[in-house]
Amino acid sequence: MTAISERPYTAADTVRWAALALVFGAAMLNYMDRQALALLKPELEVQFGWTDGDYAHINSGFQLATIGSMLAVGWFVDRAGLRAGYAIGVGGWSIAQMTHVLVTTVTGFFTTRVALAAFEAINLPAAVKTVATWFRGDDRSLALGIMNLAPNIGAVATPLLVPVIALAWGWKMAFILTGALGFVWLACWFMLPRPAGPVEALPAGPERNWSAFFTLLADRRTWAITLGKFFTDFVWVFLLFWGPDLFNKMYGLETVGLSLPVAMVFLMAGVGSLFAGTLSSWLLAKGRSFNVARKTPMVIAALLAAPVFAVVWAPNVWVAAFLLGMTLAAHQMFSTSIFGLATDVFPSRMTGLVIGIAATIAGFSGLAMNEYTGWVRDNGGSWAPMLALCAGAKIVAVIVVHVLVPNIDRRRDAMVAAEAA
Repeated sequence: MTAISERPYTAADTVRWAALALVFGAAMLNYMDRQALALLKPELEVQFGWTDGDYAHINSGFQLATIGSMLAVGWFVDRAGLRAGYAIGVGGWSIAQMTHVLVTTVTGFFTTRVALAAFEAINLPAAVKTVATWFRGDDRSLALGIMNLAPNIGAVATPLLVPVIALAWGWKMAFILTGALGFVWLACWFMLPRPAGPVEALPAGPERNWSAFFTLLADRRTWAITLGKFFTDFVWVFLLFWGPDLFNKMYGLETVGLSLPVAMVFLMAGVGSLFAGTLSSWLLAKGRSFNVARKTPMVIAALLAAPVFAVVWAPNVWVAAFLLGMTLAAHQMFSTSIFGLATDVFPSRMTGLVIGIAATIAGFSGLAMNEYTGWVRDNGGSWAPMLALCAGAKIVAVIVVHVLVPNIDRRRDAMVAAEAA
C-alpha cells in the first residue's frame, strides 16, 4: 500500500483548494453560530433574568453534548465519508441555531445548545480528515494553518455582525440570519467534485472497530494529542463564552460596544493560527525535522500566553484586548501544531477517530472551566483565577507532548513504513 502522504495528485486535485475553502467556510459558520449567544448575553440576561451560573449551565449543555458526540462523529465521518458527513453536520447545526428564537427559559436554551453542539461536533474530525485526504505532507501544514484560521475569522466577523443585526432587527433575527448561512454553504458543498480515489468508501479495516479504538487508547501518540488539547482547549472555551462578558463587566461595554474589542481578540488569534502553519511549512522547507517544525510553534505559544494574567491590571479595554488576543494567538499556534502532529504520526483514514478521542477527553477541561467561571463570578470573585489558568496552560501542554512523543520523526517514519508494507 502506498502511504497517503506520498500518493501523487491526479487531475481532480485541481479543486483541492476549493475543498479547503469550503472547510474554511464551515468552520467560520461553526464559530459564528456558537459565539452569537456570548455576544447577546448582556441583553438576554436582562430579558430572562439569568445569573452567571445560569449562563454557565447553558454553556455546559453545549460542552456536554460536544463531549458526548465527538467519539461518535469521528467514527461517523470515517464511515459515512466527507460529503454526507459534512452536509448532515452543517445542515443540522444551522437548524439548531435558528431554533434559539423559539425558547425563553434556561432549560430551553440548554436544550437548544445541546442540539447545536451535537451537530457542530462533526466539523472538527471532518475538517482534519478533509485536509489529510486532499493535501500531501509537505503542504499539509499550511492547509492546517488556513483551516485553523477559519474559526478566528468567524469569531472576528460575529462581533461585527451580530450586535448590529440585534440592534437593527432584534436578537432573534441574529440567530435566524447566522443559521441561514449554513444552507448557502450546503449548496456550494454539493457542487464540489468528489476527490479522486476511494475516499468516500474506504474498505472496512481494523481502524473501524472497537479493537482499534482500544489500541489507540494505549498509544502514546494518541495521548500526546489528547493531553495537549486537554491542557489548552479550556482557554478557547473560556474566552469564546466569557470574553464578551469580561469586557462587559470590567469596562461596562454593552452589546454594540463589544464589537471592536472582541473582534480584535479573535483577529489576533487568526494571525497566530496562520503563523504556526506558515512557520512549520517554512521549517520543513528548510530541511528541519518534523520534531522541530511542530514543537517550535508550541514553545513560542507557551511564552506568548504567559502574560495574560495581567488583564486584571489592564488600564483600559484595548490593553486588555491585546493581552487576551495574544493568548488566543498562542492557543491557535499550539492547536495548529497539535493537528499537524496528528496527521504526521497517523494515516489520514485514522485521523477522524484520533481527533474524536482527543476532542472528547479535552472537552472536560472546557466544561470544568465554564462551570468554575460561573461559580467564581456568582460568588463575587474576580477574573484572576481563570486568567492565571490560561497563562500556564501551554507550558504544561508543551512538557506533556514532548515527554510522550520526544521524537516525532521516528514515529512518523514508523507510520509511513507500516503503511507501505
